[in-house]
Amino acid sequence: MLSRRDLLAAAPIAAIPHQIAVQDPKALPQRPAATPKTKFAANVEMWWGGLPFLQRIEKAHELGFPAIEFWPWRNKDVDAIAKLTKELGMQVAQFTAWGFSPGLNEAKNHAKFVTEIEASCKAAKTLRCSMMTVVGGNDVKGMTQAEMHDQIIAGLKLAAPIAERDGIMLILEPMNIRVDHKGHCLYGSEAAVRICRAVGSPMVKINWDLYHCHISEGDLCGHLREGFDQLGYAQVADHPGRTEPGTGEIHYPRVLKELAALGYTGYVGVECNPSKPEREAALGLWNADQW
Repeated sequence: MLSRRDLLAAAPIAAIPHQIAVQDPKALPQRPAATPKTKFAANVEMWWGGLPFLQRIEKAHELGFPAIEFWPWRNKDVDAIAKLTKELGMQVAQFTAWGFSPGLNEAKNHAKFVTEIEASCKAAKTLRCSMMTVVGGNDVKGMTQAEMHDQIIAGLKLAAPIAERDGIMLILEPMNIRVDHKGHCLYGSEAAVRICRAVGSPMVKINWDLYHCHISEGDLCGHLREGFDQLGYAQVADHPGRTEPGTGEIHYPRVLKELAALGYTGYVGVECNPSKPEREAALGLWNADQW
């Protein structure tokens, strides 16, 4: 019979081979982002940030990512991105069509919003991309949160026919205001679900950033089940630190398993800051895909 003291003494020794295997870069899969269950899309704004933009896409391909995502398409060589991703057999999962300012939560900006969505749909077609992120906007002095949300609904209703005509889904992203986006008017999935249901378009859904929603409301799997009809796209990062899965408190194997069980088959954006060299950081994705 082993005593409790014997077991405690033996436990660290038993764990050593596993730790060595995980930490040794030579033991990692050569393309750890080529996961068997989840289709991850590298956010090439945050991964390989010191490299020229097109080189970041090449690096994503080397690690096995089947797709990329990025922030605004303005001031980027859309034709070159389209050409390179096609050559590499990759997809552009989504990009940002409308950011924080001017806010979608003010009626005076809606005409500009519609014009920009028209232009962004043309860029999306060049990129062979079927989704574009839109952001609600920061708090407006003198407006309640309900009033700002009503204006987001009104703006999205104006743009929905364009999205439906072109087959480009608008994905509305709720943020978090505790850590990253203080003063933003839309945070947590519940408000985003209400807004998208009020718009009532199959081409207006949620960019469900699980990092933001974990900070704002928790219960990731429960909220996904309740609002799954409005899910358009999912993103991941761990907390604290907004680093890769496996570095923080979110148990992503469970969350990704729930997404799959609900029937989600789309790309999962990896919008995080790698905490270590990218190939090693991608092991977090490989491990998150094991369930």
